[in-house]
Amino acid sequence: MYKLLEKLGQNPQASLTLFLRGLGLFCLSLALIFLGYYYHHIWQIIGIAVLVVACLLAAWGYIGMFANRWLNILYRNKIT
Repeated sequence: MYKLLEKLGQNPQASLTLFLRGLGLFCLSLALIFLGYYYHHIWQIIGIAVLVVACLLAAWGYIGMFANRWLNILYRNKIT
């Protein structure tokens, strides 16, 4: 389990960047879905596709940040 956490949480700055990009794409997808409500439905379909990508990016970034924090807690409380 430690090896997996070390791999996932090895670079928390990159994980934060990935999470923020996913969050930005999420906002863009909401704008596209909103645009499609008033104009053409193709904008909504594009918005949903971008929403899927945004959720995957944000989740991957969040997993990396969480793994880093969890690993720090485990190492701090480890009895040697």
